[in-house]
Amino acid sequence: MRRSEQPQAALGNAIRELRAKRGLTQEELAHDAGITTGTLSLIERGQANPTWGTVRSIAAALETSMAQLGKLVDRHDS
Repeated sequence: MRRSEQPQAALGNAIRELRAKRGLTQEELAHDAGITTGTLSLIERGQANPTWGTVRSIAAALETSMAQLGKLVDRHDS
């Protein structure tokens, strides 16, 4: 993963919203997704561009599909 010069706020906001709805802490979600808490924090703040694999892992840990996550990202992006 690399830090982004182009913020990905909509993705981060969508992940944060789903995490909160499921009552998970950043630590819990990061553990379940197999990433560090710092990485998740950067993603949620729109300061990093996660790989597709990382997004898939996060979606799986949130018990949602990539399609559902994408729809939520679209809502946050508008």
